[in-house]
Amino acid sequence: MDEEFVVGTWHYVLAKHAKAMCALERELGDKHGLGPSEFEVLDRIVHHERKLRIQELCEEVHLSQSALSRVVARLERAELVIRGVCEADRRGVYVSITDEGRARHAEALPTQRAVLADVFSGDLAARP
Repeated sequence: MDEEFVVGTWHYVLAKHAKAMCALERELGDKHGLGPSEFEVLDRIVHHERKLRIQELCEEVHLSQSALSRVVARLERAELVIRGVCEADRRGVYVSITDEGRARHAEALPTQRAVLADVFSGDLAARP
C-alpha cells in the first residue's frame, strides 16, 4: 500500500476525530450536561439492553479502566447509572443505567447523531 496514502488517511482520521470530539463536547455539554465519553457509556448500556461489566465497557468505549472509572463516577453522582458487584464474582463490577440515565440518553441521542451527521456529511455523500 502506498505510504503517502496511509499517512494521508491517518491525518484525515485524526482531523475528523478532533472535529467530532470538539463538536460533541460543546453540543452535548451545553444542551445535556454530558461529555462525549459519558454519552458513549450511556449509549453502550442502552444498546446492549443490560448491565455491563466495567471490562466490557472499557473495550467498547476505548478508555483505560481508570479513565472509565472516573466517567462512571461522574455518571453515578448525576444518578444516571449505578454500580453493583457481580454476585458470581465479587471482584467484578457492573454498571446499570437508571431511568434518569435512559431519559438523558434519549434527549441527547438526536444531538449526538446530528453532530456526527454534520461532521461526516461530505464523507457520507461520497459513499457508493
